[in-house]
This record gives sequence, structure tokens and C-alpha cells, in this order.
Amino acid sequence: MSKAERLSQAERTQLSDARMLSSAVSLIVEKGPEVLSLKEVGELAGYSRGLAGYRFGNKAGLFDFVIHTIGEQWLQQLKTATEGKTGYEAIAAATDAHYEMCKEAPDNLAAFYILWFGAIGPQSEVRSVIAAIHERRNKDVVRWIRNGIEDGSLPPHVDPEAIAGQFSASIVGILYQWLLTPENNVDVKALFHHLKSSIRLALGISQSFQGE
Repeated sequence: MSKAERLSQAERTQLSDARMLSSAVSLIVEKGPEVLSLKEVGELAGYSRGLAGYRFGNKAGLFDFVIHTIGEQWLQQLKTATEGKTGYEAIAAATDAHYEMCKEAPDNLAAFYILWFGAIGPQSEVRSVIAAIHERRNKDVVRWIRNGIEDGSLPPHVDPEAIAGQFSASIVGILYQWLLTPENNVDVKALFHHLKSSIRLALGISQSFQGE
């Protein structure tokens, strides 16, 4: 009996999901979401040309799968990076994690944000999914800031919602720039560094702030 035959149904599903994700990401980055087909995704993943259609139904279903899968993976990475941190420390760790993903998983990140920016159109079938992920991320930043105020690592007068909005918008802007020039990692690193400095100023803290 081959290894594939010994896999449980859950394991086979997990394996096919991983292969489908990899092939979808490759085709989104290489060709763009408008022109790829479900048949190509299935074939590149090593399955029959009809399996992707059966699995996802249509391209909107495929894109929803890609966004959800990468989004959940990314949220877990952010959770790990910010574990036990509050206030500016958590925001700085999240900023650094974004840059690390640019280096370590550029295709996944590129595919995610290609779909993200494509969701702006009023007819986008994944717009609500993107909006929910954006809201969830924004709430995390608000929570970090509020926790920082509570534990004294941030001044009490800061506006968590306003700063979270500024941070989220800046992250998206940097990643848009990265998509335009993905080979220019040095400049992107500098942009993330400057973002941390800007957020520090917006929070009204300095290196010497001690929560007084």
C-alpha cells in the first residue's frame, strides 16, 4: 500500500488544500487573478482538471479559500510575534513581522494583497471577506494600545482608534509599494522602520517615557 493510500480522508484533504493553495498562489502572482482558471489550478496542483472546480465551485470560491487560508496563517504569526506584548512594543513587533513575511513568504503575501487590492471594486465577490480581515486586524491594534494605556507603558491621552487606523493604512500602503517593486527590499525595510518611528511619535512616547 502506498503512502497516499494510507492517508486518512482528513489528511488527504489537508494535502490537497496545501497543493491547491500553492498552485493558486503561483498562478495569481505569475498571471494575475483575472486570467487564471480553475482547471490550471487543479492541474498545477497535480490533480484532475475538474477537481478545483468541484472543490471551490468558481473563482470567487477559490479566492475566498486563498484569502482565508493565508489570512489565518498570518494572524497566527502576528499572535506569536506579539504574545505578551502591549502598546508600542506590540505594534513594533507586528511591524517587524510584516517585513519578515515580505522576505520569507513573498509569494503568499503578494497573492494575498493582489486579491486584497482587487477587492476594492464594487462588484468584487470577496470584498466582504477582505473587509472582515481588515476590521479584525484593526481591533487587534486598538487592543494593544488600550492594554498599553492600562499597564502604563503608554500615555493615557492617546486615541487608540485613530492610531490603529493610521497604522493599518500605513501597513497597506507599504505593502502596495512592495508589490510595485518587490525586488527593492532595502527601501521597504526603511519604510517599516520609519513607520515605527511615526507610530512612536503618534503615541506621544519617547525613549525616556516611563509611564509617569
